[in-house]
Parts: sequence; structure tokens; C-alpha cells
Amino acid sequence: MTKVIEADRGLKVWWHLTRPHTLTASFVPVFLGTAIALAIEKETIDFGLFFAMLIASMLIQAATNMFNEYYDYKLGLDNEHSVGIGGTIVRHGVQPKTIMLIALSFYAIAVLLGIYICASTSWWLAAVGLVCMLIGFLYTGGPYPIAYSPFGEIVSGAVMGMGIVLIAFYIQTLTVTLDAVLLSVPSMILVGAIMLSNNIRDIVGDTEGGRKTLAILVGRGHAISVLSGFFIVSYLWVIALVAIDGITFWALIIFVSVPKPLRAIQIFRDKKEAKEVMPAMKYTAQTNTIFGFLLGIGLLAHYFLS
Repeated sequence: MTKVIEADRGLKVWWHLTRPHTLTASFVPVFLGTAIALAIEKETIDFGLFFAMLIASMLIQAATNMFNEYYDYKLGLDNEHSVGIGGTIVRHGVQPKTIMLIALSFYAIAVLLGIYICASTSWWLAAVGLVCMLIGFLYTGGPYPIAYSPFGEIVSGAVMGMGIVLIAFYIQTLTVTLDAVLLSVPSMILVGAIMLSNNIRDIVGDTEGGRKTLAILVGRGHAISVLSGFFIVSYLWVIALVAIDGITFWALIIFVSVPKPLRAIQIFRDKKEAKEVMPAMKYTAQTNTIFGFLLGIGLLAHYFLS
């Protein structure tokens, strides 16, 4: 019985290492890009490519989280009291080199999946995929980590939000259309919002650690206002697409998710301690998940019901 409990704890440690709450930032864009391909371009979906893209994206996201764990430890930013980390190194004594080995193994599997995707579509995607993987590493690795700069939100949003949506769309259609780009913008913004919420939570520790994140540069109060702006623009963007670009009214189902960002902003304004604002981060991530999922569902509803 003791061995079973220990094994269960071990699995939980490794599961937390992937930071599962962040994996929706890779899952939702793949779903949305595929939904756009079916609903807007009327393409027949290749589910082999869909699942290969989905798994590769989640592996790259998980590996990026592990690089973050590794380099934050190496730079002395994480300790056993740090909030929002996997904690495998500082709390559970896992060797840093083991974390790096797992991350690189995830990258290797993603490369194999990428080869299958490129062989089925276009080898130009190999260059795009390698750039995305390099950015994932450089986000917290290298001499000038992106995450420690004011550009973390825009880079993560462009790659994990818009980039994945458009790649998922491309592998089904072999093209990139204006509608696909326009529909990927909210995904880009909301993935950036996840990163901004993380930086708002960590503003004290990041300041002490010498980071220059957007939240630090503009100050906590203004950072919360920027986060509010991210949410507002995302919803207004879809309204504009419905009114101007002729996107289906079904897309407005996204407003079911509105309570999540409202709650996130309320918590950030009412609380300041890192542990107290953890729910706000959860609501921000849920906004990205539910918004993107509902947008895809709205497009599919129009396709199947029209």
C-alpha cells in the first residue's frame, strides 16, 4: 500500500512538472485552427494530422515549462516557497539535468511528429516548427531570456496563439487566408494574457530577480489595466468580425465565458499576495480555453446547421 501511495505521489510530481493548467494554451489553438479550416474553408479534416499537431504542440508547451523550471532554478529565482512552479527541483529534489533531459526528449518526439506533418503537407513547415521550438527554448533559456523582458506576452501570444492556429489551419488547407489570420487574433491576445497574469502575480519576486517584464515596467496597477484591455479587445474583435467580416453570429457564443475574465480582474484588484491571486491566473487561463473552444464551436455550429 505504501508503494502505491509513493508511486501516486511520484506521478503527481511529474504531472505538475508539465504545469498542466498551461497546456490549454497549446490545445485550444489547434482546435480553433482546425475548426476554421472545416467551417470557413469547407475542408475535409485529416484527423491524423490534427492529432499529430495537437500532441506536438502540447509536448513543446510542456518542454517550454520545463526549460522555465530549469533556468529559473539555475538563476536562483525559484525556491521551495515559490508559487506557481512545478517544484520538482526545489521541493522534490529532482536533478536539474533530469528536467532538461525530459524536456529535450519531448522536443525529440515533437520533431518526429513534425516530420510526419511536413511529409504530409509541406517541408516549409519544418523551418516554422524549428523557429517555434527555438523560441520555446529561448523563452527562459539563453543569455537574454524572452520571459525576463517586456516582450514575453507578445512573443508567447504570437507563437502559441496565432502561430499554432495558423499552422493547424495550414496543414488542413495548405494555405493561410485572411479570415484565418483575423480569427486567430483573439487567441494571440489571450495567450499573451496568460503570460501577463503570471507576471502580475510574480511582480515582487521578478523585480528582486532583476527581470524587466511588462508588468514591472508599467507597474502593477497599470498591468492589471492592460490585462483588462486584453480581455476587452478579444471580445470586441469577434463582434467586429461578425458585424464587418460576415463571420457567423454563432461566434458570439464566446460571451458565455465573460464571467471568467471579470473574476480574474476583480481578484487581481482586491488581492496582492502571490498565493491569493493564484485563482486569478486560473480564471485567465480558463478564459483562453473557454473563449477559444466556444469560438470554434460557434463556427462549427454554423457549418453543421446551415
